[in-house]
Amino acid sequence: MSFSAPPLFSAWRQTWRAGYTLERLRGDLVAGLTVGIIAIPLAMALAIAVGVPPQHGLYTVLVAAPLIALTGGSRFNVSGPTAAFVVILLPITQQYGLGGLLLCTMLAGVILIALGLMRAGRLIQYIPYPVILGFTAGIGVVIATLQLKDLLGLSTAGHAKHYIEQLGELIVALPSARLGDGVIGAVCLAVLIAWPRWVPRVPGHLVALLVGTLLGLAMERAGWPIATLGERFSYIVDGVAYPGIPPFLPSFDWPWNLPDGQGRPLILSYDLLRQLLAPAFAIAMLGAIESLLCAVVADGMTGSKHDPNAELIGQGLGNLVAPLFGGITATAAIARSATNVRSGASSPLAAIIHSLVVLVAIVLLAPLFSYLPMAALAALLVMVAWNMSEAGHVLHTLRIAPRSDVLVLLTCLSLTVLFDMVLAVAVGLLLAAGLFIKRMSELTDSAELPRHAHHALLNLPEHVRCYAIRGPLFFGAAEKALDVLRRFDHGVRVVIVDMSAVPMLDMTALVALENILRDYRKQGIGLILVGTAPRVRLKLRRAGVHREQRQLVYVQNLEQARVKSEKWLAA
Repeated sequence: MSFSAPPLFSAWRQTWRAGYTLERLRGDLVAGLTVGIIAIPLAMALAIAVGVPPQHGLYTVLVAAPLIALTGGSRFNVSGPTAAFVVILLPITQQYGLGGLLLCTMLAGVILIALGLMRAGRLIQYIPYPVILGFTAGIGVVIATLQLKDLLGLSTAGHAKHYIEQLGELIVALPSARLGDGVIGAVCLAVLIAWPRWVPRVPGHLVALLVGTLLGLAMERAGWPIATLGERFSYIVDGVAYPGIPPFLPSFDWPWNLPDGQGRPLILSYDLLRQLLAPAFAIAMLGAIESLLCAVVADGMTGSKHDPNAELIGQGLGNLVAPLFGGITATAAIARSATNVRSGASSPLAAIIHSLVVLVAIVLLAPLFSYLPMAALAALLVMVAWNMSEAGHVLHTLRIAPRSDVLVLLTCLSLTVLFDMVLAVAVGLLLAAGLFIKRMSELTDSAELPRHAHHALLNLPEHVRCYAIRGPLFFGAAEKALDVLRRFDHGVRVVIVDMSAVPMLDMTALVALENILRDYRKQGIGLILVGTAPRVRLKLRRAGVHREQRQLVYVQNLEQARVKSEKWLAA
């Protein structure tokens, strides 16, 4: 690991090297405006989904998005609240309140910065596809289920914290469904599904929200009760409560000055930090995976190349600073970033402009947001959940993938739905490591070479055995591969091992080889290592496995090994 200067502003350096023209500036302006309009309702809906007032989603875009764009490593990533975090953030909000959520986000930011400084960006690429697909599918299921309450206008106690309990609450509350909310939810879903096929240039969710709002106003005039954002949320100025979200910018405040899960001021302590560390690690890992996957998608669409370590540092800084101004957890979103690219963006300026659009919306349009029906916002998140779940990919993977990959996918999906994302991320990473070790160990094998395998072995003396080891010798495969060197008749005096296909060995392999050499020494058996790579031979010598007279020798090929074995037997 290298601890050189942190790779900040990498995306901007790439932009200047690629050249920046007036045409590209126009593209950034159009893309920023387009993505900004899309981000406004999404940010509010996602904030509501994680259990906080909707303005905190807008504050996230306002603070985290430009900071990440300035310091990150992808020219096209657009950051903000994302659906991937709903499953992990909601339990934190329920238990620790807004203050605990913001403090946990800051801890995750510190972890992301540390990962970037340690140059761990490339390691994220080794997480297998079934693990990621299991996460996203499970998150999609949970998000869609949680939106049924607002989509149908159900009245629930809202005390359930786990999926099965939440599902039970929803089923019990079905008789309380309100027709007005259900109609608005169904109409918005229909628009979200059909509109992109008719007018793909105009974002479908904006049309759905507009239709849902107008329908809601008409229904309220007709006497149908409709749940709106203004009825659900309010803010206080000089002791007077106003509906909706505040039409002014966020102010600086420490997370521990904000309420906890019981409405009391959060008390900063070592015990609290210890409790928040596990969810913060899960947030950091999920954010790293999401942002780097998003950067890879953007690279594929544009032919560019992002800096993964710079992107992690940028994401960390955004999540460290945004909570000080009321922002919740942020990461890059594939949908927004893809729209950014398709709209003509060429630099991080587009992401900064998108946050300025949100700024204008907060200052000028905040009162209008009060009329948004909760059912319309729920329909928007149901559509996001469906797209996120990638149901087609899940079914395709279940049909064609090896059994181990299917097991990993179903395990990650089940843990995400039935338990929580902290456990799912931890087990998912362990499964990823286990899957990698298993696949690598399958590349390593060892076997005795028959006399006809090579012309040098045709006249091999009777008391000599020859083996070949192929593949990396590491802790997952070393014992199994080297165990074959102990299986031979008592009359054997020399063992030849062809290691020309062994690219590396670790400490486990070194210890196993030392034990074999010690046993051979007691039995008077000589060991000849053939074709060892220079780096492998260097490791063996550093470990004390040196050349010994009639005990251990290194040769270049099997012909030399045969000659050496004949000399030892003659002596």
